[in-house]
Amino acid sequence: MPHYICTNCGTQFAKTDQPPQECTICIEEREFVAWGGQNWTTADKLAKSHRNVIRMEENGLYGIGMEPSFAIGQRGLLITHPEGNVLWDCISLLDDSLVEMLKGIGGIAAIAISHPHYYTCMIEWAETFECPVFLHKADRKWVMRSGPAIEFWEGDTKSIGSGLTLIRCGGHFEGGTVLHWPDGACGKGALLSGDIIHVVQDRRWVSFMYSYPNLIPLSPAKVRQIVASVASFEYDRIYGAWWGKTVVSDARAAVDRSAERYIQHLQE
Repeated sequence: MPHYICTNCGTQFAKTDQPPQECTICIEEREFVAWGGQNWTTADKLAKSHRNVIRMEENGLYGIGMEPSFAIGQRGLLITHPEGNVLWDCISLLDDSLVEMLKGIGGIAAIAISHPHYYTCMIEWAETFECPVFLHKADRKWVMRSGPAIEFWEGDTKSIGSGLTLIRCGGHFEGGTVLHWPDGACGKGALLSGDIIHVVQDRRWVSFMYSYPNLIPLSPAKVRQIVASVASFEYDRIYGAWWGKTVVSDARAAVDRSAERYIQHLQE
């Protein structure tokens, strides 16, 4: 039996004889069912139609994406470190050439994911590299394919080694998480934010939403919660979920002024 993958969000499900009738992730109000209806693929089919792409973001940080773009279109981020490489967020394709390359630079010691829209094929990745997947317990119900590699964590922060810290911000999802990388931005610190803190087209700014495709905003209280959760961490750069979506410098100020602007517009 195959593990079917939703072509709209990229989520891989537990084994079934036939494709599920609907995608649990897509029918929820933060996502949507594709206009053409529900469609599915498998890892084998995806490997024939797509390929992995790797680009250096900065020293010690690589982006891993797919060509052509698939589902939501995010790319993962790999932090390299002598104590073990860490993959932030996940994508639906893991082909043989990428596996060979990653094992050549030390493999993956751990995976951490910002929120359920990027869980994708996390179990495939974890089993290939024999590593844990760190997910916040608050989002446990959104796991569509489980496995012993998943480690649910609780609370507001979790250290995962090499100086890296997971920070629960909430907002987009109850367990919405960002990753603090103190060595990023030439030692000034960086946040890997998925779209919990979303880098917008004007990359001097960020935004915060309950649903991005359906344009459902967050409340002022939720936005303040996100800002407060990262306030004690030093960072000068933010890496968002897509290629090029990076606040290159002065990122802390970008978060503060963006939150102020967002709340002001909600209250007018």
